Amino acid sequence: MERRVIPSTGEMLPVIGCGTYLGFDVSIGSAGYHRLPGVLAALFSAGGTVLDSSPMYGRAEDVVGKLLTSRDRERAFLATKVWTRGRTAGIAQMERSLELMGTDRIDLMQVHNLVDWRIHLDTLAGWKRDDRARYVGVTHYTSSAFADLAAVMETSALDFVQLNYSLDDRAAETRLLKLAQDRGIAILVNRPFGGGLLIRSLVREKLPDFAASIGCESWSQLLLTFILAHPAVTCVIPGTGNPSHMADDVKVGAAIHPDARDRILKWWSAR
Repeated sequence: MERRVIPSTGEMLPVIGCGTYLGFDVSIGSAGYHRLPGVLAALFSAGGTVLDSSPMYGRAEDVVGKLLTSRDRERAFLATKVWTRGRTAGIAQMERSLELMGTDRIDLMQVHNLVDWRIHLDTLAGWKRDDRARYVGVTHYTSSAFADLAAVMETSALDFVQLNYSLDDRAAETRLLKLAQDRGIAILVNRPFGGGLLIRSLVREKLPDFAASIGCESWSQLLLTFILAHPAVTCVIPGTGNPSHMADDVKVGAAIHPDARDRILKWWSAR
């Protein structure tokens, strides 16, 4: 899988990861739970490493922790979030997240939806010094928050920003993608399929004729290719609990055609 640089350190990160919202919020032992080892196998066998979660995602952190084998833990890039107010509550929540995910050191801790971000980023600066968190970041999932997100990016020491970006919602292009490049901030992209609405609107249509020439065999691959064709994007984290969907998504990471973005935009504009 293609890897892209994390600007703050030079570490290389695989371009396709997995979000755990909904798909990993399942009961231990349920049918959904028993499908998830296939999701992890598809991700890891293709060279992916990023697993992104949050306390907001119900049982997802606990499920990730229970499913990861010792070998998986060695290669996984574990990301989660703090989603509460107050320093004491934030520390307690982050400690609980690490416990659930089965680690004493998180790869990336993010402030979820900018909730009490000043307090939590101050705490996380200490966690970085103590090597409890390798990287820190902030997140949001809606374009209406982009002005606030930009303000934090401009004034804070961040390794990552996680934001929504898709073919039908390109608001991040207006300012945030360039800002991240200028500030040396890696970008994780959530909601690459428009929260599911975009891909559901396309599945009844035939793929455009040029899809195969840019290495795309499905709508999900085409939509992911569009995102990764932007040089500011470090990694995309489509959320899924379906092994076949994960296996389809990771194929995009093998090669991004240099003219894919222009061809997709031209097709999209002419629809």
